[in-house]
Amino acid sequence: MHLAGNSNLVMIKYTHQFLTKLEDLISESDYMLRYEKGNFKAGYCVLRDQKIIIVNKFFPIEGKINALLEIMKGVTLDTANFSEKSKKLYEELAPIEAR
Repeated sequence: MHLAGNSNLVMIKYTHQFLTKLEDLISESDYMLRYEKGNFKAGYCVLRDQKIIIVNKFFPIEGKINALLEIMKGVTLDTANFSEKSKKLYEELAPIEAR
């Protein structure tokens, strides 16, 4: 899937490697990511006050990636501790999240 924003072209690949990049990005923020079983209507739950993101552990990789991208639209991640790779990815995803 290609998603364009500004002059950047972001390629969303539904692979374990891309999922790992998203997980790393979130782990470097002020949120904690957990995979658990549950009856989440959207497949995930965000506890904003505790800064915890819970995603259905039974989702396939595509579902986990889509859930994390959807969550990132609705939360503000603290980028202060981001690595350069994570900052770059976050900036590339920002135009996508604004849609």
